Amino acid sequence: MSDKLFTPCTIGPLTVRNRTARSAAFEGMCEHNSPSKSLFDYHTAVARGGIGMTTVAYAAVCKSGLSFERQLWMREEIVPELKKLTDAIHKEGAKASIQLGHCGNMSHRKICGCRPYGASSGFNLYSPTFVHGMNHQEIDEVVEAYGNAVRLAIKAGFDAVEIHAGHGYLISQFLSPYTNKRKDEYGGSLDNRMRFMRRCMKAVTDAGKGKVAIFVKMNMRDGFKGGMEIEDSIKVAKELQKCGADALVLSGGFVSRAPMYVMRGRFPKKAIAHYMPMNMWWLKFGVMLGGDIVSPSVPFKRLYFLDDALKFRKALPDMPLVYVGGVTTRKDADKVMDAGFEMLQMGRAVLEDTDFVNKMKADENHCSGCEHTNFCIGRMYSYEMCCHKVCKDITPALERDVQRTIRKNDRTERKLGYK
Repeated sequence: MSDKLFTPCTIGPLTVRNRTARSAAFEGMCEHNSPSKSLFDYHTAVARGGIGMTTVAYAAVCKSGLSFERQLWMREEIVPELKKLTDAIHKEGAKASIQLGHCGNMSHRKICGCRPYGASSGFNLYSPTFVHGMNHQEIDEVVEAYGNAVRLAIKAGFDAVEIHAGHGYLISQFLSPYTNKRKDEYGGSLDNRMRFMRRCMKAVTDAGKGKVAIFVKMNMRDGFKGGMEIEDSIKVAKELQKCGADALVLSGGFVSRAPMYVMRGRFPKKAIAHYMPMNMWWLKFGVMLGGDIVSPSVPFKRLYFLDDALKFRKALPDMPLVYVGGVTTRKDADKVMDAGFEMLQMGRAVLEDTDFVNKMKADENHCSGCEHTNFCIGRMYSYEMCCHKVCKDITPALERDVQRTIRKNDRTERKLGYK
């Protein structure tokens, strides 16, 4: 076993007890856009399970940045409840991080309170709704909101913030040539497309540099032809280093174009359709009919982002980098550490078992029990994220669908030599 995984790690002003982190996988546990008991219970359980740092997912920096009804929205009134959460995480010996972002065009008026906007005008198939390209006043307002959100995070006792600049959300929409068709100073060349990101980062660092560790989640690839690729993404990474990021979380994929590139595995269309509200029957039908076409499955394999991440490790030798993507065993974790990454993040492994980190520490051969059916992902769009093993409202039809996926995944794992 590697000696590195369970040693302390210092990034910016933050020192973590070990090099594991719970990734900012969306929990869906924030009814009325506020912290809930389930959010509190889940993150404190992960902290108790030995994680170095747990990350509260996808908090919108302002109301216009909300994608989901059960998503956290940073505002003054929720700070006391967030402080209770961070205090409880600290009591378990872990550090607390919060991911801050703006969904851009991935919303609907009934959720975000306005006509959704992004880098450019267009149509959001997932709501579905028309969106408009941001004007300069809206850009200024969102930039300011990033700084305000960081100040609220500090007030709430968080040790780190993770700025979401990937997965096809707002900052990523400006970076990607696929979504940025602007003709002004925010569009065109890569340098221009980074302008919005630079302004957001200035607001973030002005508010939090030296007070919290500043992580940035970014795409190494968008995951489809016409999106960002490695060469330009490395330039973005170097720019983020100049902008004051303390560490980069290396991810990939685009929720509006290649969502399964982010998570890998089968698109859980039956779970998504089942949990959608009945008044969205037409969208249920659309998901069942065309879900596999719009969101094609991408086979899951262990450490699926590692080959790309190693290119960033070579290009940024003095930048702290965080690996995420397919860590399912202690041996996987050690391989990441031996490759020179400062930390690693895990999502589904610590949803299936909040004690996963403690078990990795105790057993060098420990393997996650997650079966990568993505049922949890299908459910989180309408309800809180939940593993099928403990879900109380799973139907017999959904359970049969899960078991079919498990059998298919088992065959894939045997082909890959995992079993």
